[in-house]
Amino acid sequence: MVSQEKYSELESLPFTKKETVGSKTFAPVVFTLEKDSSRTVTIIPVTSSDAVPRELIEVLREEFNFVVEEGRTYPYENSLNHEDFLKNWFSSFVAILLEGDYPEGFESAELKNQQLTQEEWTTRFLGNFYIKPNYAGRCSHVCNAGFIVNHVKRGLGLGKELGRKYLHYAPQIGYVYSVFNLVFETNPASMRIWDGLGFERIGYVKNVAVLKGEKNLVGAYLYGKDL
Repeated sequence: MVSQEKYSELESLPFTKKETVGSKTFAPVVFTLEKDSSRTVTIIPVTSSDAVPRELIEVLREEFNFVVEEGRTYPYENSLNHEDFLKNWFSSFVAILLEGDYPEGFESAELKNQQLTQEEWTTRFLGNFYIKPNYAGRCSHVCNAGFIVNHVKRGLGLGKELGRKYLHYAPQIGYVYSVFNLVFETNPASMRIWDGLGFERIGYVKNVAVLKGEKNLVGAYLYGKDL
């Protein structure tokens, strides 16, 4: 049960209004990686794609399309062009993990005063995630997220780091519960992350996916967690 104060906030269905998230301010977080404490990284939250350099957006889009083409972790079968990616990924809130120390986010002098190329952004990009309502209307206070890690930097524990920061930002936005709809049973790395971060397996969908590299239909777990 949520508090009466929180319920009073939710009665107005704030997440049916785009300005609910866009009107809030979220601070970047600078930290070091658990698996490599010599690496300083920054996660930068944004509520609009306008805040993100176009060259970096293209890095995010190409990484998304790489994962789609892998056909192992997302249900999508087709890659997205620039406009469709913006609509899909930047509909509410996105947090981008970069290598480096940028306490002012994209307003940090090092990022603001340089015109980084797409290739240069690729070397700094570690991963990102979106947060948006999992359901419409009267259930929109329950959120969902999608995570992408730079595929050439896998093995650094970035998925878990992104998961932790998801649990940092989602309550700040105002969500009260998280649901992940499709964590495929063939993705043990993802299951270890959510099990380890205290998520519950709240359901299982049999034979839900046709994944590349598999010779039969694959099931998926649903995960949930109070925020």
